Amino acid sequence: MKLEFDLTTYLEKIKNSSDYFHTFINRDSLAAGVLVLQPGEEDTQTPHESDEVYYVLSGDGFLKIKDKDYKVSKDKLFFVAKDVEHYFHGNTKDLKVLYFFGGPDS
Repeated sequence: MKLEFDLTTYLEKIKNSSDYFHTFINRDSLAAGVLVLQPGEEDTQTPHESDEVYYVLSGDGFLKIKDKDYKVSKDKLFFVAKDVEHYFHGNTKDLKVLYFFGGPDS
């Protein structure tokens, strides 16, 4: 089982693919990954079956959780409960976010 991860590798994978996210840990009890949204790119995620934490590595914009927009900036952390609608939007710079699920990324 891999125990050390280099985010640069996964950010490069995203850059060279049509996906805007990459889950690099996916276990029954925990999933972790990184997402990159370019300005104008749509975040198409739907509510998840597990609680989730987002840590903003860089960028700007907003995270809509239910009906409220939260301003996104470097070093902010957000909690989203399972089954709650949410998505990133309105970024004017590349938005890079590390995410963690309290269960598998299904």
